[in-house]
Formats: sequence, structure tokens, C-alpha cells
Amino acid sequence: MIVTNVDTAQVLGDRIRLALRLGARLRGLMWRPPLEEGEGLWIVPCNSIHMFFVRFPLDILFLDEELRIVGLEHALPPNRLRGHRRACTVLELPAGTLARTGTQVGHGVSLRGGAPEATP
Repeated sequence: MIVTNVDTAQVLGDRIRLALRLGARLRGLMWRPPLEEGEGLWIVPCNSIHMFFVRFPLDILFLDEELRIVGLEHALPPNRLRGHRRACTVLELPAGTLARTGTQVGHGVSLRGGAPEATP
């Protein structure tokens, strides 16, 4: 799945995986190697995340039901908790993605591509 910032026309990731099941949402990116540029994890539904057992910083987008960015975190380090009461999904990306793409609160996000690959 490809995710694009519709306000800047920048691709945020071209290999985004979905975490739909409870186990996948809770596990997230724990115990895995750092994300490479273009990779990411979209957690649905979700309004908060934890960085326990994640060994690398992440850029975090909190999105509302219209896929508008209601909150974000740049390079959130391990062992932190973050959430946003208006978010219904969260997109986790490699640290530096938001700065590189000029992504800000209020921007919209679009999805395209074939059927999204779900995380087991």
C-alpha cells in the first residue's frame, strides 16, 4: 500500500503494512529491525501507541476518520507512550520521514495501490 501526503504530494511510504487484528496492533513493531525508508505500519483502529520493546525511534501520525493528521511525533524514542483523543488510526514511519516530506498537523493522507498487506 502506498501512502501519500495530499497537501505536499510527497509519498510517506510505498511499503505500508496494516495491523488490523488485536495481536498485530498490540505487537506493532516490537522486536524487529528498524524500518527502512518507504516502510511503515498502519494500525487500525488505534488512538495511542507504546514504544516498549521497539529498539528505534519512529515518526508517528495520528489520523482522524477523514484521514486528516490531528497529531504527530517526530522521532519518538523507545520506551514512550503517546496518544491523541481525536485519532482513530495511527501510522508509524521511519524517523525523519515527516521532516523530509514537510508533513504537518492538518494535512490529509491518501492510500493507493492494490490490496493492503496485513500483518499476521
